[in-house]
Amino acid sequence: MQQWIFLAVAIVSEVIATSFLKSAEGFTRLWPSLIVVIGYLLAFYLLSLTLKTIPVGVAYAIWSGVGIVLIALSGWLFLGQLLDTPALIGLALIIAGVAVISVFSRTVVH
Repeated sequence: MQQWIFLAVAIVSEVIATSFLKSAEGFTRLWPSLIVVIGYLLAFYLLSLTLKTIPVGVAYAIWSGVGIVLIALSGWLFLGQLLDTPALIGLALIIAGVAVISVFSRTVVH
């Protein structure tokens, strides 16, 4: 169960870091830049811990899929970026893919 907590925190850390990339303005602003660097360091460290028990392909698929969906939602909620119907369908398919891997894959440690 601990590996799933590590993976969840890795995903959240990556989403926070990516969300601050725009406000870091090419790493010219100190605080947003620090959030980006610390967020990515934490994300990759925790992702590496999950790889002790979850296969790399499965962990990365879940990490990137959930990250994509959360970044899209973050852009919509906080940056006013629009999500049209094809984008919403694509995000739903990503969520479905992550659910299939998480629930049905025999390679996933439950």
